[in-house]
Amino acid sequence: MKELLDRALADRYGVAAFNIINDLTIEAVVAAAAEERAPVILQTSVKTVKQYGRPQLFAIVQALAHDASVPVTLHLDHCPDRSVIADCLDGGWNSVLFDAHELDVAENLRQTTEVVAEARKVGAHVEGEIEGIQGVEDDLGSDEAAPVQSLEVAVDFIERTGVDCFAPAIGNAHGQYKRTPVLDAQRISDLVAATGIPMALHGGTGLSDEQFTDLIARGCAKVNISTALKETFMQSGLEFLRETAERGKWDPPSLFRHQRTAVLEMARRHIRLFGGSGRAW
Repeated sequence: MKELLDRALADRYGVAAFNIINDLTIEAVVAAAAEERAPVILQTSVKTVKQYGRPQLFAIVQALAHDASVPVTLHLDHCPDRSVIADCLDGGWNSVLFDAHELDVAENLRQTTEVVAEARKVGAHVEGEIEGIQGVEDDLGSDEAAPVQSLEVAVDFIERTGVDCFAPAIGNAHGQYKRTPVLDAQRISDLVAATGIPMALHGGTGLSDEQFTDLIARGCAKVNISTALKETFMQSGLEFLRETAERGKWDPPSLFRHQRTAVLEMARRHIRLFGGSGRAW
């Protein structure tokens, strides 16, 4: 993750980080990245890890992404459970987001420092956060807005823990926005200027193209897309199944092809918007 994001921060583009949910979405996202010649991050939620089991999920990712023609990295998204963090690091994940925002900052800092040390032992990287991103995603989070820490507290956390990437709260939220979000974009600029590390933008689904472009230019080198992938996958399936019911012709491979095409196009659209096209090496 660090190599992908450091390059993106230096050249001010965003690496799309998609929360994949199964083999079809993994393959479609990797195919989109290959078509666009873009680096990409495959993210797994704790829920998806537990659904498949860590060894099985890693085997699926490895089978579909190991020989990709572009840089692909595997990231564990919002995880408050240290045992799952340790299991995924031992099991081949390239990076993790240790989500300890519900702890006080001092305890979060202490435990995140330990997670960074664990990750370094296996050559992996860590994303950190000290403020909850509003909204519930994969059964984690809250619809209540979390208090935002001062710039000084955030910078101290980043410097003392040694995290490779930081996810600040700037008025963003997981899920679909109920109203147009008002974002504190200046906080991204201030954090990047003070620390020199890439920022992660959570709650990307529903932001305007202009908001994405501005935040990426300020230093959001990692841009998370979860809701858009889930909705694309499920809505394209629903659309196809409704037509299938009318025709009375049931052909699962046709359903899968339809969903793959929809997810691939969704991924390509975001990769292009974030400036990732042509950035592979």
